[in-house]
Amino acid sequence: MESLFLIVGLGNPGRKYIRTRHNVGFMLVDSLAERARATWQDDKRSRSRIARIERNGRKAILCQPQTFMNSSGEAVRALAEFYKIPPASVFVAVDDANLPLGTIRLRPGGSAGGHHGLESIDRHLGGPDFGRQKIGIGRREGAREITGHVLGVFPESEMRILDLVLARAADQAECWLDAGIEKAMNEHNGTIEDP
Repeated sequence: MESLFLIVGLGNPGRKYIRTRHNVGFMLVDSLAERARATWQDDKRSRSRIARIERNGRKAILCQPQTFMNSSGEAVRALAEFYKIPPASVFVAVDDANLPLGTIRLRPGGSAGGHHGLESIDRHLGGPDFGRQKIGIGRREGAREITGHVLGVFPESEMRILDLVLARAADQAECWLDAGIEKAMNEHNGTIEDP
């Protein structure tokens, strides 16, 4: 079987979650599919929506797990095992309330930081050694309880910066696929200022 890469965007399935902060990972892989003119299809084996893309001879599967966030690892493991994709060839995009809106941070591993989707993937892949792109969604000033915030829809006032962030996050994912994680981190990690 040919060498494949797996790019996963985390989120929750269903219309009520479409534009929520928690679904920014879904938005990222939607952007990548749109750029590549790729078509989404349901994959019953992994309980995911998947699309296939190719860049410069490298092939990747885009994935939106349909298991709900806290069970994302089940879908990721099913695809990784079936296609024999090692953790180092897996890239996962997630929201991060500890990073301000506009910030993108890719790392080759590390802590799940309390993100239940990442925790699930860590468990099912047997460790944290996969690329994790954290896309900042910020949090309300002084708020400790963030469930309402992360499940809230991006307001119109944040849409302009969100569009810029998703474009840069998609550039970073493509750079990771083309040239590896070091170059993708060096060229695209950082904060985008609202113009």
